[in-house]
Amino acid sequence: MGDHLPYAADAESPLKPSELQVLRAQFEKEGEFVGVQTKFNYAWEQGLIKSNARVEQQEGVRLLADIFRTAPERRRECLYYLALGNFKLGNYAEARRYNDLLLDKEPGNLQAESLRTLIDDRVSKEGLMGVAIVGGIAVAAGIVGGLLMKNSRRR
Repeated sequence: MGDHLPYAADAESPLKPSELQVLRAQFEKEGEFVGVQTKFNYAWEQGLIKSNARVEQQEGVRLLADIFRTAPERRRECLYYLALGNFKLGNYAEARRYNDLLLDKEPGNLQAESLRTLIDDRVSKEGLMGVAIVGGIAVAAGIVGGLLMKNSRRR
């Protein structure tokens, strides 16, 4: 694939179902002897990670993890796509882990730096939402508890 990696926004443009079906057919045709490039194309290049369907995104991450383990010559590019796939799935710790591994190898990688910012922003945003939810639950529990205490005193 060379030195060019797409930006995270590229993962947000899914293929048409007919285009994905062409990749799926090639992948299935190769069966147990599926080639690394076919698997990679199906997982990312034009396929599963870009999908809006969570189950397809998960399958894309699984295929990329398999390529990462079995094809050392493809590890560098798999790091970024694994980070991106995990980001889309909301697995921010895994996304950060893969992205940081890539940044350790390529500290000036603009796409990985951009993705790091997106991961950090999403973690911060969801962290604040989590605090707000927990705070809301605590307030609701306090109100319910207060009402129960008030009703028990009346009896």
